[in-house]
Amino acid sequence: MTHIISCYSEEGHTLKKHLLSTSAIALGTIALAAPVAAQEWDVSFGGFMSQHVAYKDLGGTALTVGGDYDGVDIHSSSEIIFTPSITLDNGLTFGVNVQLEGENTGGQIDESYMTISSDTLGQIIIGSENSAGYKSMVGAPGVTSMYINSPSISSFIPFSLAYPGGFRQAGLSSYTEVAGNNDVQRLTYFTPSFNGLTLGVSYAPTGAVNVANSFGGPDKNTRLSDVFDIGVNYSQTFGTTSVTLAARYGVGDTPVAGASDPETWGIGAQVGFADFTVGGSYAENDNGLAGGVSDSEGWSFGVTYDIAGPWAIEALTYQGEVDTGPSNADYEAYRIGASRDLGPGVDWDIYVVNVYADNGGTSGIGGTKQSVSGTVIGTGINLSF
Repeated sequence: MTHIISCYSEEGHTLKKHLLSTSAIALGTIALAAPVAAQEWDVSFGGFMSQHVAYKDLGGTALTVGGDYDGVDIHSSSEIIFTPSITLDNGLTFGVNVQLEGENTGGQIDESYMTISSDTLGQIIIGSENSAGYKSMVGAPGVTSMYINSPSISSFIPFSLAYPGGFRQAGLSSYTEVAGNNDVQRLTYFTPSFNGLTLGVSYAPTGAVNVANSFGGPDKNTRLSDVFDIGVNYSQTFGTTSVTLAARYGVGDTPVAGASDPETWGIGAQVGFADFTVGGSYAENDNGLAGGVSDSEGWSFGVTYDIAGPWAIEALTYQGEVDTGPSNADYEAYRIGASRDLGPGVDWDIYVVNVYADNGGTSGIGGTKQSVSGTVIGTGINLSF
């Protein structure tokens, strides 16, 4: 199911109370559903693994002087996703989604949540998952898996040494979250699809505990809290043309005295015709600090072509910037590539990625300018099951 929402009243607190009440009513309706007969669980799992081998050529003033960063490197990304579910006699389907990371970096569990859904109810998500706004967005299309509309390419090009892009913020990706509150405990509701139109709303009590319980805290005066996200997604086919449109808005309560509440918003679109798909996105994060410091924006644009047979090709870019106070830090990424379908759930990618990033500083205006640039020529095998 594709999802989203946009539009938000300046009467923020009134809307927050209304959206939270709507979610509570939906849960209450489930509790009043008809009694069910004994059913059996469908205990299933799936997942993916991508293995990339690439040659990188790096440069920039943010790299250690005399350091050796060039040459062949390997990047792995994998998850085992457990998805048991059961459909009751009343038509409700209850499901679990737990995503186990395949690498020993950061938390071992990526996302963990419950779903409750039916054709007439739509879907409710409870647990550690991205917001309705995030899940509703679309951006530039692509066919290979070394993503530039995300931090993935940092596996080969350490641009974060210079660029303060921020995780889940628009300076690095159009798939944003309010102040970067990714995979926190939240309640989300998506409507059923109305001729391709889906609406979604999310509420997160706090924005600082990823895939974990808060254990009765924390004090909302010390961290981001009461995060609301709304999104809308429209996906429809007209003859040989397919159209996907998306928009999102999110806001939370800041713990920073004197700062305004952080917000994020974005729009995206993809249009497919014949064997081409063209699309892009634009997003902003306002983090509420004085003078707009740390605010970010970014956009993506790209095109793919499905060649007759097993090959598809791509060309796309992501451009982002972050307000550092005296100036703007910049991120520019470009990717061209091709992917070949080798069989069910097996793809082979080849790609070239070029990235330039800097901290926006210049001598005499906020410090010395630091930068990282690099080119990666790589190949990858993607397995999904």
